[in-house]
Amino acid sequence: MIRKDRLIKLTQKVLSINSENPPGKEARLADFIEKDMKSLGLSVRTYSFEKNRPNIIATLKGSLSRRQARQEALLITPHFDTVPIGHGWKYDPYGSDIVNGRLYGRGATDDKGDLAGSMEVMRSLVEDKVVLKRDVVFAATVDEETGSHCGIIPLLEKKILRPKFALVLDSDELDTIIAQKGLMHLKIQIKGKKAHGAYNWRGVNAIEVATRIINKIKKYKFRYKKHALLHPPTTNIGVITGGDKVNVVADFCEFALDLRYLPGMNSRSILKDIRELIRSETSKFKIVIDDLQLPYEIDRKHPCVKKWVDVAKRLNCKATLKGSEGATVITFFKKYKIPAFATGFGAHGTAHTTDEYIFIKSLYNGTKVLEAYVKAYDNLSF
Repeated sequence: MIRKDRLIKLTQKVLSINSENPPGKEARLADFIEKDMKSLGLSVRTYSFEKNRPNIIATLKGSLSRRQARQEALLITPHFDTVPIGHGWKYDPYGSDIVNGRLYGRGATDDKGDLAGSMEVMRSLVEDKVVLKRDVVFAATVDEETGSHCGIIPLLEKKILRPKFALVLDSDELDTIIAQKGLMHLKIQIKGKKAHGAYNWRGVNAIEVATRIINKIKKYKFRYKKHALLHPPTTNIGVITGGDKVNVVADFCEFALDLRYLPGMNSRSILKDIRELIRSETSKFKIVIDDLQLPYEIDRKHPCVKKWVDVAKRLNCKATLKGSEGATVITFFKKYKIPAFATGFGAHGTAHTTDEYIFIKSLYNGTKVLEAYVKAYDNLSF
């Protein structure tokens, strides 16, 4: 049984343990999670891909044969790193303040409320002696806020996690993310020719070339089909640097491009178009790909999605199917052909903000839905 008082205290506890990333201070909280899961008698393992940054994997083993129970496992996975606390808080960023039904703290929404809810579900299942046929794997991961390179990515790459289905806990108010844009982060480097500013015709100004390219990128019409849950593709120039001095023609300029694209669009075709667009202005350029994440989509009629919506409805909660303009870790499961969606219990618009909070009602109701879903998953046919 999910206990509201215990859930609140657990959420306050995990909020009280600093796990800011950067710099990657997850070790203390990882130790708490590991001990808490071990106290339930679960199979618990830790995996670190950078010093003092352990991921915690706890498994409630199913009654089927070891091989089948593992192959048909449900994964529930929140992350437990947070963005830095920052300044200007009115309420305690370490979770001591509850005001008007809101529990405040850095990570309350993103993602320690989901972490505590997942831990409470594992405890409730064990205490109630629930016997499931399939494994339930709880993976609390690090490094989500800076790319998951020490967290979910290597756990999948090294086949440490290979569930039948993955439920990513990292969303708000039971919003159910079934579609997500792809992401490209590009550095575009333009080479010019240096000259004295008074004789600018003797040089090639890389900043001016970059400006023309940026204008063309912003006007470029992407080829795509309209998506019911997502806005059209977007571009953003986030950083630009170049030049040495006001009276010197700049011989170098670099700008960073954030590009979000829809399911059905091809990343290679997009890169080809960007390259040709740049080449129309200069042949002296280089594109550096800093990050490339594929778009993701799961059929709204997938049995695991339908069951989630049905379970929420049965408990008088609404799980709204939505798309994500930003990137969650569900995209990393696509490469390994593991179906997934993301949901969670946070409060809309509070992630990464000063005085971040979660509604206790949403935290409690969401945790009850999660436990009911874990039980319902055990009876799904694949």
